[in-house]
Amino acid sequence: MNATAIYQKRRAAVARALKSAGGGVAVLPTAPELPRNRDTDFPYRHDSYFYYLTGFTEPGAWLAIESSGKSTLFCRPKDLEREIWDGIRLGPKAAPDALGVDAAFSVDALDNTMAQLLTNQSAVWFPFAAHKGLETQVDGWLNKVRAKVRMGAECPQSQHDLCRVLDEMRLVKDRHEIGILRRAGKISAGAHVRAMQTSAVMLRSGGPGGLREYHLEAELLHEFRRHGSQAPAYTSIVAAGANACVLHYRAGDAELKPGQLCLIDAGCELDGYASDITRTFPADGQFTAAQRRLYDIVLAAQYAAVKATRPGQRFTDPHDAATRVLIEGMLDTGLLSKAKHGSVDDVLASGAYRQFYMHRTGHWMGMDVHDCGDYTEPGTKAREEKDAQGQTLTRRPSRILRPGMVLTIEPGLYVRPAKNVPKDYWNIGIRIEDDALITASGCELMTRDVPVDADEIEALMRA
Repeated sequence: MNATAIYQKRRAAVARALKSAGGGVAVLPTAPELPRNRDTDFPYRHDSYFYYLTGFTEPGAWLAIESSGKSTLFCRPKDLEREIWDGIRLGPKAAPDALGVDAAFSVDALDNTMAQLLTNQSAVWFPFAAHKGLETQVDGWLNKVRAKVRMGAECPQSQHDLCRVLDEMRLVKDRHEIGILRRAGKISAGAHVRAMQTSAVMLRSGGPGGLREYHLEAELLHEFRRHGSQAPAYTSIVAAGANACVLHYRAGDAELKPGQLCLIDAGCELDGYASDITRTFPADGQFTAAQRRLYDIVLAAQYAAVKATRPGQRFTDPHDAATRVLIEGMLDTGLLSKAKHGSVDDVLASGAYRQFYMHRTGHWMGMDVHDCGDYTEPGTKAREEKDAQGQTLTRRPSRILRPGMVLTIEPGLYVRPAKNVPKDYWNIGIRIEDDALITASGCELMTRDVPVDADEIEALMRA
């Protein structure tokens, strides 16, 4: 199936969803251009929903889909002078053939044409709380329709969140998407390998100026772009030593030193799809005894989570499996006192483990690194349950995993200096993360081209 047919198929699925809900028109803008500072914009990145339905990456565009199946694109008109400065525009005339839409107009005609499209429609669908000012713009179109009511026109009587439809579609990836995600994972894995080897070589050579976090970030970016990635999927985390205990640390100018660990959380974006990998490795290529002990605990937790990542399991099952292994490790190493905190079940009930593990074991991934999709099972009733503090929560059961879903698996341990915590483990932060595709029989880890076993990491860095 060619790219145009893929997007046509998705738009047709939206039209069917609208029709089954009573009809209407779906309206969706792409992302705006954003100024960075004087006379400079941030690098442009399209809206994920818009790209999912069009494959179109130019700014200033809109899409309308009617429940009849007709799709209409609004885009910037051809403009020779602006194209000299900013690049070639597709233009409305070429859009139907290039993108497979039924009609295309200049974005200058958006307001009048959209009012016409909404006339005599039962509902309007658009993404709620996703684009600032969109609600006001929709109200303006509806007011134009209402002005024609005396002449027999009917105005849409209801408004619906288009994200409800698109989130469910995007949660299960098709073959086209899975192919891109695999390639993105392979590129990102190669970048992590490059960073590991660079770290070992630089620290062994003892070159002037030392090795700093931004040096490894540069290696990541080089590898991303060298293989065709358009950009990082998110701001790369390169954290030396104690910096790894800051979950959203950004690569800075801290120097990596022998005996330290380095945590890198980085992934590229390829053709609109993300990857997300974390590896923690010894900066000089050799784990200390304390580092290795905690690392093996986190790795065992990831293996337990991977085993629980399969069709029919709940989204929370990998987290629960990983957390039990991490808690057992906390008790065995003395991070948590058995005399004070009791058994694994006792620690789960008290929530004491959150001192060293305070985040979830995964999230959806796809076009966005934290991708859209409900984490609870649709169509189920909310139920009461207790959280770790004993408070009563009312929520629906966790999502059932199904083939085609993609999520990360990323357990970790973060040990800050604290009373009653063994000093050998102070300032050690470890996270191991891979991207998992749910298959018919289990899951496929799409990012294992970079080693995860401690012995394999050391061997790679020696090489």
